[in-house]
Amino acid sequence: MKKAIACFLLVSLAIVCVSCDSETPEGSQPTSPPPSAPADVQAEAPEAAKPLHTFELNDIDGKPVKLAQYGGKALLLVNVASKCGYTKQYASLQSLYEKYQDRGLLVLGFPANNFGAQEPGSNEAIKSFCTTTFNVSFPMFAKISVKGDDIHPLYAFLTGAESNPDFAGPIKWNFNKFLVGRDGDVIGRYDSKVEPMSEELVADIEKALGSVSG
Repeated sequence: MKKAIACFLLVSLAIVCVSCDSETPEGSQPTSPPPSAPADVQAEAPEAAKPLHTFELNDIDGKPVKLAQYGGKALLLVNVASKCGYTKQYASLQSLYEKYQDRGLLVLGFPANNFGAQEPGSNEAIKSFCTTTFNVSFPMFAKISVKGDDIHPLYAFLTGAESNPDFAGPIKWNFNKFLVGRDGDVIGRYDSKVEPMSEELVADIEKALGSVSG
């Protein structure tokens, strides 16, 4: 009988101990898992897009084009017109494009009717004129305004004193040209009279193409 009582007491004591161990003391908080260790190498933040590459315009066929897709290319932006004394520059712009496109140059044409109403046609008419008369194959965009109250934001950026101080000032006539480096910075501006295949412009294009590997 004494052995039975002793065994009962031992079993009861064991149950009480296990119950005490499993309870959280009053007023204490459960232990939180330790914070995960920081990664050894933090991921680099993506490089911010240059302002020029943030613009989006419709091409001559009405399809939206983000200029960001031209990152890593040198760009020559030209406001063009079909009935101007400088319209013949389409031919030399095409020659320039054919000569340097494999090295990373893109010519971008922006029809505008701001000067002498010399680009009166529709986008369809402009495209037909360029392709049939000058065999233009470089990217052409839908007609925009490059000056005045309705100036397109791209040209507001290109001509603005705060946004582009080194090359600011209103567009004065058709076939003004802006040269943009591979990194998206504007690096040159040229008047209408500067021929696309001129020594001055070609030298600057050569420098732009060689400055950063594409």
